[in-house]
Amino acid sequence: MNKAHLMLALPLLAVVPLVSCGEGPATKEGGEETAAGGEYERGPHRGRMLRDDDFALEVTIFEDGVDPEFRVYAYRGGKPVKPGEVQLSMQLVRLGGKIDTFALTPQEDFLRGRGVVSEPHSFDVRVSASEGGRNHRWAYQSYEGRTTIDAAAANAGGVKTEAAGPATVSDLIDMGGRIEITPEGKADVRARLPGLIVSLSGKLGQQVRRGQVLARVESSHSLQVYTVTAPISGTIVEKNVNVGDTTGDRALFVIADPTRLHAEFFVYPRDAERIRVGQPVTLKSLSGEGQFAGEVEAVLPTADVASQTMMAHVHLPPAASREFRPGMGVEGSFAVAQSNAPIAVRTKAIQRFRDFEVVFAKVGNIYEVRMLEIGRRTPEWTEVLGGLAPGEVYVTDGAFLIRADIEKTGASHDH
Repeated sequence: MNKAHLMLALPLLAVVPLVSCGEGPATKEGGEETAAGGEYERGPHRGRMLRDDDFALEVTIFEDGVDPEFRVYAYRGGKPVKPGEVQLSMQLVRLGGKIDTFALTPQEDFLRGRGVVSEPHSFDVRVSASEGGRNHRWAYQSYEGRTTIDAAAANAGGVKTEAAGPATVSDLIDMGGRIEITPEGKADVRARLPGLIVSLSGKLGQQVRRGQVLARVESSHSLQVYTVTAPISGTIVEKNVNVGDTTGDRALFVIADPTRLHAEFFVYPRDAERIRVGQPVTLKSLSGEGQFAGEVEAVLPTADVASQTMMAHVHLPPAASREFRPGMGVEGSFAVAQSNAPIAVRTKAIQRFRDFEVVFAKVGNIYEVRMLEIGRRTPEWTEVLGGLAPGEVYVTDGAFLIRADIEKTGASHDH
């Protein structure tokens, strides 16, 4: 975090759809100061000035080499007051109703808050002070990373939310491979007896069913004509003979079933001990448009002499043939270990805000940044170690729109 005597700053903006909230100065109202529009007075330490007659406080958040903490300077008649002569407490009311309370104790020439002012620095502030037999109270707003969007505008922008909660997070190994037809999905069509091919009904690219007649052959021994049929259903991908040819040992046709697919991956020695039959695998086409879930069906026990890689096969369901074709390249994420994370968020929800990775929490029509402490991460889920409470509702889709709106209105730290 940047070096700063951080004041709780930003102009208060009108709360309308797609406009971020800022903060306003404190103004007196019946002995208690409350937020009002406009800029506020800054003190000698670049903090917010709170005044009540001849007594004043300057509120700063100090974060130069330490976790953010309150440092408050007292003045009477424009001159510094010894911090030991002031009793001071502060409350921060956060979005959602959580309240952080700070007692402040004298240190050097200021009063120091006990505890860390955690991110985000976005709250309604209440200040209570006693000095010289007099009591003082102030209240003001200090918002950052916050915006208000009505429901209709959020729906139109594609904003979707869900509650943060537990999820299964995997340790992944990513590998490249290719799509192939399984051995059971491919068949050579051969003549039973040597002879002369007298007719062919099978054509290259033709879809055929099992048992369908593809050729007639006159036997060289009996001179009788017999039929050659398709052993499986599928598509003729090779045609190796014409009428008038003799059968010989070659296949007349090759039939492939394009719905019986698997992915072949070359597993390097460093990963070989972690790949096991039954592990879940997420398959993605190189274009990124097709994605399917499968599992490891086999790991061949032999290694390639040149590359020292082993072959792993991942089964694909028949529906995958709409996206994946034999010979296509594919990317695979192998889940080699899985564990439950008490709190996780959708990885797609995470955005950059200042120096943090964040999501945006939602309370009513208000959206506010949440700085995350992140653990394990997969393409689908990211473990949250801090910064977001279980059950807290956050934005999963459309978060970039909220971030852009906050950034364009400047509702961020005043460093």
